[in-house]
Amino acid sequence: MARRFGGRFSPDAAAADPRAAAVDPVRIKAAGSRGRLLYVPPFVLVVTSLGAGPAVLVTALAGAGVLTLAAWLLQEGLRAQAAYDARKIARRPVLPRKMLASALTGLGVALAALTGDSDIMGSALYGLAALALHVAAFGIDPLADKQVAGLDRFQQDRVARVVDEAEAHLTQTAAAIASLNDRRLIARVAGFQRVARRMIATVEADPRDLTGARRYLGVYLMGARDATVKFVEITRRGPDAAARAKYEALLTDLEQNFAARTEKMLVDDHADMDIEINVLRDRLQREGVSLKTKGNE
Repeated sequence: MARRFGGRFSPDAAAADPRAAAVDPVRIKAAGSRGRLLYVPPFVLVVTSLGAGPAVLVTALAGAGVLTLAAWLLQEGLRAQAAYDARKIARRPVLPRKMLASALTGLGVALAALTGDSDIMGSALYGLAALALHVAAFGIDPLADKQVAGLDRFQQDRVARVVDEAEAHLTQTAAAIASLNDRRLIARVAGFQRVARRMIATVEADPRDLTGARRYLGVYLMGARDATVKFVEITRRGPDAAARAKYEALLTDLEQNFAARTEKMLVDDHADMDIEINVLRDRLQREGVSLKTKGNE
């Protein structure tokens, strides 16, 4: 199949090289920061209602609770949209968090208005205005799956499932190693994750690479996650230099093999993968990680 090649000195290299399109989890997490200020109004509402009597205070507490939930949903919705926008193939969010946040913001503002001098009709109008402003400021959730032209829906769904599974394994691996509060290990895992996400980006750029990458993005990322969890359990019982050295060596092996496989995919190399697969399988099994899947048990 034909491929477009890019490099450091090629025109528009960042756009041409699919490795540059890897999703940055830090940037996605930061996308939710736009909604942080919306946690302030619920606090102000409760504080200003403390001396206004029990009925007003209860209404204010209800409004504050609704507004707090709306702020949290907005943050999650902004992060989900950032991840959606960063990918070439993506499913629309199952839960429309941003739209729910807009509706809850309208309801919360209406309840807040009731704590003042506004009647029910006036409070409803305030709520509608708040809902409209929220939608204008933050937009709505994606309503359709993001697809690649010329690729059938079945294949795109396969890619989306594999990518979602791979990202889940990477997230769980990062969470497990972060619990040790070891900056060096966190950085090592982050380096491996960057390499793995380059493979994900390559598959998204050309989903026909899925066949060659599926085992890497499924079985081997799951194995890396399980090895990380096992290493964390050992380390929590006490420092173990041998276990640490083996774990770091495993990360190095995985990183090198993922990087090599990604490069082969980029130059359309159809060499047999059996040797690489067996090397990774043996390495993970030596670490005590089972590679059996439900379909192979």
